[in-house]
Amino acid sequence: MSDIYNFSAGPAVLPKAVLEQARDELVDWHGSGMSVMEMSHRGKEFMGIAAQMEADLRELMGIPANYKVLFLQGGASSQFAMVPMNLLRGKASMDYLNTGEWSKKAIKEAKRYGAVNVVASSEHKNFSYAPGQDAWKLDPDAAFVHYTPNETIGGVEIFWTPQTGNVPLVADMSSTILSRPVDVSQFGLIYAGAQKNIGPAGLTIVIVREDLIGQAVAGTPTMFDYKTHADNESMYNTPPTYAMYIAGLVFQLLKREGGLAEMEKRNIAKADLLYNYLDATDFYASPVARDNRSRMNIPFTLKDAALDEAFLKGAREHGLLQLKGHRSVGGMRASIYNAMPIEGVAALVDYMKAFEQKNA
Repeated sequence: MSDIYNFSAGPAVLPKAVLEQARDELVDWHGSGMSVMEMSHRGKEFMGIAAQMEADLRELMGIPANYKVLFLQGGASSQFAMVPMNLLRGKASMDYLNTGEWSKKAIKEAKRYGAVNVVASSEHKNFSYAPGQDAWKLDPDAAFVHYTPNETIGGVEIFWTPQTGNVPLVADMSSTILSRPVDVSQFGLIYAGAQKNIGPAGLTIVIVREDLIGQAVAGTPTMFDYKTHADNESMYNTPPTYAMYIAGLVFQLLKREGGLAEMEKRNIAKADLLYNYLDATDFYASPVARDNRSRMNIPFTLKDAALDEAFLKGAREHGLLQLKGHRSVGGMRASIYNAMPIEGVAALVDYMKAFEQKNA
């Protein structure tokens, strides 16, 4: 229905054009007589799909030739372990920035494999901001530096790229990938779960510099070694084929619509529309420092929390879905990834204004 807007943090809204194309190709993909879900991952049909999606992603992100692109399973949460397993490379410790719940989970998992140096943290202020690099205490001998450019729960985003010298920079871009251009060459490794800006849950993308592959810690399971997947072009086992197919359709759509520079313009416009309203009223409030306000996930609170349930009920009646904040922080959260049209944000703001007028 055209008047339904899904603000889920993930799995998240997908472009309508992609869903319609997938519907049309569901039973018979390009005259093959097969659904993509039925294809052998080693057959010529799916191998062609996989090759095209990788080429399109490389073009969209400007991925250099000396980086491997891996299509894996296990979600970004599996990467919390796979990153230290593969990137410790004989080092004793790793550097982590702590800006929210996903950073905390990554830190907890990394501690299983070595010492973790938390270079800076915003936990003392309820993860309402991200410490600038001048406050970081980096270790020049660290195996890598890990950070989360966008924390989906707290709505804190970092718009600059940390400078870490010769120490590889690792980023969990699950909720920002494809939302704006990035210089991939500044990173040793980027990973992202697909279910926010790429496609369905079940696919995880890892972009890793080739020189960082092949030095996994002793005892690393075969499936957790990046070299296994790099050597086999992500076909060591059956990959998440249908999720890859949908991701490929998303990549093609992004190319047709102007690429990541255009996505950034749209995302800025959508975020500004909602933040400008939040700043113009005292009925609602944004808990995040202005410089770190996420363009992807916008948490907000009502002045009177007793009105929360009424707000959510009314939102659902107006076709505005999945606005309840994460259970750990409460309040509201509007996730406005690439596929959310600006009309959806405008509809939300109109509803918020009407609710305020009724309840102020």
